[in-house]
Amino acid sequence: MSDLEKPVPPSGEEIHLPGGSLHPLLLTVGVTATLLGVTSFKFLLVGGIILTVVVLFKWIQEARAEMASLPAHHADH
Repeated sequence: MSDLEKPVPPSGEEIHLPGGSLHPLLLTVGVTATLLGVTSFKFLLVGGIILTVVVLFKWIQEARAEMASLPAHHADH
């Protein structure tokens, strides 16, 4: 079956959009603090690395949980 022959989802099907998140902002702050810490204060370097790692782990964890909560047929499309 070609891509053009795939069945069209029924009208009114709900489109999944992720909710709002502070993760991108916090990751930006963490990376910026890390880069500033390289050239200035060691506490910025350490704090930035810790913030970056924690935010990345939380963001990945929440994304995996969100993907697991999607309907099973969602992966077929």
